[in-house]
Amino acid sequence: MVHLAERVEDEVPPMAALAVAIVAVSTSAILIELSDAPSIIKAFYRVLFTTLLLAPLAVTRYRDDLKAFSPRDFLIAVVTGGALAAHFVTWFESLEWTTVAASVTLVQSQPLFVAFGAWALLDERVTRRTVIGIGIALVGMIGMSFAEVISGAAVAGKNPLYGNALAVVGAIAAAGYVLAGRSLRQRVSLVPYVTVVYTVCTVVLFGVALTSEATIALTAYPPVEWLLFLGMAVGPGIFGHTVINWALKYVESSVVSVSLLGEPLGSTLLALFILGQVPGGATILGGIVVLGGIYVTSTAKSETAETSEQKMRRETAESAENQN
Repeated sequence: MVHLAERVEDEVPPMAALAVAIVAVSTSAILIELSDAPSIIKAFYRVLFTTLLLAPLAVTRYRDDLKAFSPRDFLIAVVTGGALAAHFVTWFESLEWTTVAASVTLVQSQPLFVAFGAWALLDERVTRRTVIGIGIALVGMIGMSFAEVISGAAVAGKNPLYGNALAVVGAIAAAGYVLAGRSLRQRVSLVPYVTVVYTVCTVVLFGVALTSEATIALTAYPPVEWLLFLGMAVGPGIFGHTVINWALKYVESSVVSVSLLGEPLGSTLLALFILGQVPGGATILGGIVVLGGIYVTSTAKSETAETSEQKMRRETAESAENQN
């Protein structure tokens, strides 16, 4: 397995890997919907199986990295894993109440909350373009959340307002996961980082499962359910989010962020053909506005960096001209 991972890293083009990852994460909501298990059980087994698949690689190839974890690093990992668990709990549950199209689009609004959190907590500069992007997305999120409820559309889900709210909370938790683990991720290799964080997340989800009614059905599932749990780990878990994290090493973060906008589209199409979920007009229109706002926000930093680089080149050219 170690040699296979090394070969993949050496031979697979990052953009091709990113494309595969987007397809993989697009299956997540579908696999969740196909399972009849309680949402907390789905979340628990997805993360557990993902952790078990990564652990052998972590302890063989990255043993020194794991040993280098300091008490502070483990504390950060605990906070990060807790935030990731909150993301899974709320998002998986949101799919019980609203449509795949609405849930996946709203939970994908994570970059908006990352930008806000970086400004509020880390004192990072927020550009005008970022503010505009957040504003556009918020208009779309509000419209998507309320329009289907007002119209009474049958495709809106059992309780779309509640489900959509859970998806937004899931996006906020995902933003907390990114912000909490950012400093640790910069110092630690991908595999040991996600293995430790996923382990913490698994423990938290197990604790939540034990305190819920789902405890009585922790293992009593037919083979098809176990295949779905494993599919969630292998597809969205390994080939999805783990590959996306790997791609960030080779591809600009803005490109990855924009590429992730393909997940709501892919999930919506899969839900249409596999689950028969036809999104309503309000969901489609609101989704387009939300994704547009996320795009503006995600590309704001790259545009700022480009502008700064152009300014530096201009000043260098002017300086050279003055010297001549």
